[in-house]
Amino acid sequence: MTTGTNTALEKKKSIYSLELHELKEWLKEQGEKPFRADQIFDWLYKKRVGSFEEMSNLSKSLREKLAAHFQITTLNTVVQQSSSDGTIKFLFELQDGYSIETVLMRHDYGNSVCVTTQVGCRIGCTFCASTLGGLKRHLEAGEIVAQVVKVQKALDETNERVSSVVIMGIGEPFDNYDNMLSFLKIINHDKGLNIGARHITVSTSGIIPKIYQFADENMQINFAISLHAPNTELRTRLMPINKAYKLDDLMKAVRYYIDKTGRRVSFEYGLFGGVNDSVAHAEELADLIKGLKCHVNLIPVNYVPERDYVRTPRDQIFAFEKTLKKRGINVTIRREHGHDIDAACGQLRAKERKEETM
Repeated sequence: MTTGTNTALEKKKSIYSLELHELKEWLKEQGEKPFRADQIFDWLYKKRVGSFEEMSNLSKSLREKLAAHFQITTLNTVVQQSSSDGTIKFLFELQDGYSIETVLMRHDYGNSVCVTTQVGCRIGCTFCASTLGGLKRHLEAGEIVAQVVKVQKALDETNERVSSVVIMGIGEPFDNYDNMLSFLKIINHDKGLNIGARHITVSTSGIIPKIYQFADENMQINFAISLHAPNTELRTRLMPINKAYKLDDLMKAVRYYIDKTGRRVSFEYGLFGGVNDSVAHAEELADLIKGLKCHVNLIPVNYVPERDYVRTPRDQIFAFEKTLKKRGINVTIRREHGHDIDAACGQLRAKERKEETM
């Protein structure tokens, strides 16, 4: 595996990283007409071409300029796992040799893609395979966009489309904030992939300053917090980020977000057998979030060999849900996807690319 950072390929920015207004500015600097940006976006996101040479309504000189300055990011499929429920998990190799995971999930309301924002992760959640081996690097915005494009190309063969995106793959999205934000704007743009803001969800483990910043962006994107514990002691044990960003302060940031945007927050709550899944924990969680415009998404965890956590028994999951409902909390149990493949976040990469995750 090559992981050098000075290859000729990497010196060229991904064309997928440019928002439409940025591409127009670049074209003006090159002495080209800004309207060409609309044509280029059409080639990239509607026709989904793989080379600048295919952009036949552009002049040869412009195509040469594009090729000299940018690359159309390609992802090499290392492993593709298909589940009996229609879920497809991809292990993609980046151009520097590192690998990332992307997941296509099929729902009755359409096709959802879960994207990765970093190679590895530095947050250190004790239940997650993504953090094995730590953080290698941030993904460029175009490398995140390329994941959706790659899955859309696969769906093109059956005349389907990506209808929603969740930013919940490997990495902490708010630790790569600027690239994540550009990604959101590019896939949401009507000349880009045209995925509606209300069909996009971004999740954070709780980088508090970025939550305030994201609230001030005032986007219509769905927002989720990886909570996983109802008190600060337990959350610190599960999620070391709680040492830097305390639970009380996190809840203040959540309240600011709700007040600023008027939007609901989802709390992701993984259930770990004998750790955070008792009725008492459910009561404590209800006390923590009472009065908030929110929703709790209970997640029966997938077993990860490198971690010690086990799945909560089915009857206990329902008891937890019932307790929250009795307390007036809006709650659902996440439907399982890919139970018969390496479904847990980072699990496929950990299995196939041990040299990255040791």
